[in-house]
Amino acid sequence: MASPSHPRDLRSQLETLTTEAFRPELADVDRLPTLDIARLMNREDATVAGAVTEQLPRIAAAIDALADRMARGGRLVYAGAGTAGRLGVLDASECPPTFSTDPARVVGLIAGGPDAMVTSVEGAEDSRELAESDLAALDLTADDTVVGVSASGRTPYAIGAVEYARARGALTVGLACNPGSALAAAAEHGIEVVVGPEFLTGSTRLKAGTAQKLVLNMLSTITMIRLGKTYGNLMVDVRASNEKLRARSRRIVAQVTGAEDDVIERALAATDGEVKPAILVILAGVDGPTAARLLAESAGHLRAALAKAQAGA
Repeated sequence: MASPSHPRDLRSQLETLTTEAFRPELADVDRLPTLDIARLMNREDATVAGAVTEQLPRIAAAIDALADRMARGGRLVYAGAGTAGRLGVLDASECPPTFSTDPARVVGLIAGGPDAMVTSVEGAEDSRELAESDLAALDLTADDTVVGVSASGRTPYAIGAVEYARARGALTVGLACNPGSALAAAAEHGIEVVVGPEFLTGSTRLKAGTAQKLVLNMLSTITMIRLGKTYGNLMVDVRASNEKLRARSRRIVAQVTGAEDDVIERALAATDGEVKPAILVILAGVDGPTAARLLAESAGHLRAALAKAQAGA
């Protein structure tokens, strides 16, 4: 019996994947004018959002389960190889500045480690054992969520991560771009965004990568909304780590409160530049420490803290 890693066996596997399918109508694309190539690519990209739409109920179910666990202190962990892994690391790295999350709360694991962000690490994606060791270092609990990401849905690193996490009671999500994938089957929540053959045969950094980015955006952003990290569509937990973000913080406080600039500056000074308590200081007429207490008692939800203040708590 041929080993699963045998080249002939792997080739036969790839031939069954829609993301690897050859499109003969594009065989002469290199002979077209640049604008025509751009139009063809753009037309392909326009189909991705529709493919995501078909998976929205599954995405929403995964988010609800994920948010429940994160509310109990759990972590969100992405695990993937190549483009999929890089997208997970990217999404994780953007959560602290956007939502003021602890960097340890949303984690991106890529097969081969940090070096794999910029170079190919030989054989890393083929190792389930590597995924297991990467996750073992995190000491997973039942409140954690592991999202395996793989365009093909067959990447051993992603499948290994999901299987290891599920065996330890963590919530698991499998995000793939082929139907009937092993990754989705291995996870509690399977999400298969079928984008079809790529513009360049097998180049899953294109439509598949775009689809994965859209879904990861939803997973993290909507989870943070559920955790009270926003007020409406405003990023009230933004971390003002540079001048642009400090200006955005002042603008957010102004949008919510309608206060004058000098009032906003005093409120932000009283709350060490944090937007949520500054809004409470202005709208509830409390001092900085009281605003912090109200938020702590409301699990960080600004609307609940405002209601608590208005009730005279």
